[in-house]
Amino acid sequence: MLVDTHCHLDHWRDEEIPGVVARAAEAGVRSLITIGTRLAQAATVKRIAERFPDVWCTVGIHPHQAAEAAVPAVEEIVALADHPKVVGIGEAGLDYHYDRAPREVAAEVFRRQIRAARITGLPLVIHARDADADIAAILADEHARGGAFPFVLHCFSSGRALAETGVALGGAVSFSGILTFKRSEELRALARDLPADRLLVETDAPFLAPEPHRGKRCEPAMVAHTAAMLAAVRGMGEAALAELTTANAARLFTRLRLPAAVA
Repeated sequence: MLVDTHCHLDHWRDEEIPGVVARAAEAGVRSLITIGTRLAQAATVKRIAERFPDVWCTVGIHPHQAAEAAVPAVEEIVALADHPKVVGIGEAGLDYHYDRAPREVAAEVFRRQIRAARITGLPLVIHARDADADIAAILADEHARGGAFPFVLHCFSSGRALAETGVALGGAVSFSGILTFKRSEELRALARDLPADRLLVETDAPFLAPEPHRGKRCEPAMVAHTAAMLAAVRGMGEAALAELTTANAARLFTRLRLPAAVA
């Protein structure tokens, strides 16, 4: 069994989602986490999660959307997370590649989601692009100010220094289809070296389809290809890698309830 710890099921039409979930299950991907990107979307991802016993969700604000509305109070984020199907906060973080929000606004929105994660005990799902130093600094500062909080560096393609900072602060690192790309030798070397108990897999579907599906619309079923690459990099069997990453997902996302037959 595999868990796709990060996908965006709201990018499919309502009538398409059952097929996406069914194809994932057929590929051995039995649990999916569909990710929130704006607070106004929280009801949508909750509704999707409620439709399927093995689909879960997060609520939060992507850095691209950080300036679309007023900076939320921490209490607002915490209240939206008070739902049995909400297993995390985010997608939060910083993105200096597109810079769609003023950096100071994005940083404050990021910090408030960190504080919501600390209050709720739910893991923060972190987006990092071309902002490694500032993300590492904010994580370290918030850790020093308020104490530890659970988090995952999602769809990891940043530098080794950010991964090592994240691990040192207790975080997990999740790999997407990028791990399978031909140009990703350095990323595969990093995946080989990280502690086994911090590894997760995801698709970020409908984006970033892995080889051999690159260029196609990604689906959660395709996380099996990323898992196979991670297993090869780590020198593990695919079944052992699936067991490892599923256990890691269950430990991080504490509200996640795996299918009874394989829990």
